[in-house]
Amino acid sequence: MARLQLHFPEEQYYFSTQLTVRVTDINAANHLGNDSMISMISEARARFLYEFGIRETAGGTGIIVTDLATTYKAEAHARDHLLFEVGVMDFNKYGGDITFRISRPADHTPVAMAKSGFVFFDYQAGKVVPMPEEFRAKFSRVNWLD
Repeated sequence: MARLQLHFPEEQYYFSTQLTVRVTDINAANHLGNDSMISMISEARARFLYEFGIRETAGGTGIIVTDLATTYKAEAHARDHLLFEVGVMDFNKYGGDITFRISRPADHTPVAMAKSGFVFFDYQAGKVVPMPEEFRAKFSRVNWLD
């Protein structure tokens, strides 16, 4: 049993995209490797942000990933198509969490859940900055933490 349990509310998902497991994503145990899953999560995050017109870096301010937690439910293999459902939750003054529910749509098998913390960062000043209002406005139904 996994030590970490990730459960996300259905209403927090805003976007979905599919990615295919490549042969080069397979590890010695003949399934999708952890390092490749992290790369796929990063690609899904980039597609999500792009879909909402959010640049990961713009004018010296960008989004930095602060942490990543992942739980695995099933193996994925070469040429599997994976559905990445992406959402946001737990906003605070400086950032929040981007969440991922990953499944194999062919048979509806849950493969993984992940949660990635993020903050807004001013690269020129070298410090964390408050979440821009234009970002917040795109996700009006997201919960806020104090």
